[in-house]
This record gives sequence, structure tokens and C-alpha cells, in this order.
Amino acid sequence: MSFISPAYAQAAGGAGGASGLEAMFPLILIFVVFYFLLIRPQQKKAKEHKAMLEAVRRGDKVVTGGGILGTVTKVSDDQEITVEIADGVKVRVQRGLLAAVLSKTEPVKEDKKNKKDDKPDDDSGEDKGTVSKLKGLLGGKN
Repeated sequence: MSFISPAYAQAAGGAGGASGLEAMFPLILIFVVFYFLLIRPQQKKAKEHKAMLEAVRRGDKVVTGGGILGTVTKVSDDQEITVEIADGVKVRVQRGLLAAVLSKTEPVKEDKKNKKDDKPDDDSGEDKGTVSKLKGLLGGKN
């Protein structure tokens, strides 16, 4: 008397064509998840960084890739800018190595007729826009 029954191998299943597609489905699903979680956000960030680099102009406060803070004094060309990092200390930096733009400046409005005749209306030496913004923040009247 035998308590162990013999085990017989079964023949392979009949779904031959669908098994290849079923095997590829998890791989396709993983690729789609990676695209939306990793690849797409990285491309978006690179596009925003490129737009930031193209918009850099004189007077902007910037941070270089090495962490040096400075003010853009000259935009030489598409590849190079000059940054003042201390009084009288200017360095040339590759535009692509800027990490961030901390503060943007308004575009320079040049009037070629009266460049020398630009004088403030009052002799107080205060910037009226800055003073009015500060008064607005502090609750005073403009």
C-alpha cells in the first residue's frame, strides 16, 4: 500500500499568442509610470531653467552653480555674462552655470534724447516707488 501518489507533468496551456502580450504589459506599465513620475517633470524643469537663463539681464541678482551670489553687470553673449560679486570684483561666468535668479530688475528704458538731463523731481534722493511700497506695507498713506 502506497501513501504517495505519482505526480505526472501536465501539458503546456493553449493560449500561445496572448501570453506574449500579457508578458509585455507589466513592462509597458512600468515605462508609463516612470515617464510620468521621472522623465516628464525633469524635462519641464530643464525647460524652465532654459527660459530663466534666456531672460537674465543686467541688474539681476543671481546665484552661480558654485553658490556665489552676485549682480549681473554685463551680458556679453549667449554663453557668457559678467557678475559683480563684491565692490569692484567682477567675474565672467558661463550663462548655463547660473543656478537661480534671485531678483529680477525692470527693463532699462533708455531715452537717447535726454540721457544727461535725467534728474529727480525732488532733491530728497528717495525712490518714490520704493517709499510708496513701504508705506503701503506699513499701513501709511501714499
